[in-house]
Amino acid sequence: MEKLMQDLKVQIIQQLNLQEVKPEDIGDDQPLFKEGLGLDSIDALELIVLLQQYHNIRIAKPEDGPNIFYSIRTMAEYITAEKAKQA
Repeated sequence: MEKLMQDLKVQIIQQLNLQEVKPEDIGDDQPLFKEGLGLDSIDALELIVLLQQYHNIRIAKPEDGPNIFYSIRTMAEYITAEKAKQA
């Protein structure tokens, strides 16, 4: 899980072109939207693309998005759970 969270930080920085942000600047449980990393709705679409592109995972229910994309940890937990279903 730690490696996945580290990989997600790097992938998010690259996908969203966050040039001034380093992986170590993003806390595992820090909110990604609003007061945390400050992402917006356009960034949410990019995160959906990231899940499809890097992890071959599609979000079945869009209403789950806020819970999935709350933090690096919640994204990693979702990816792990979805990959377990695919196995």
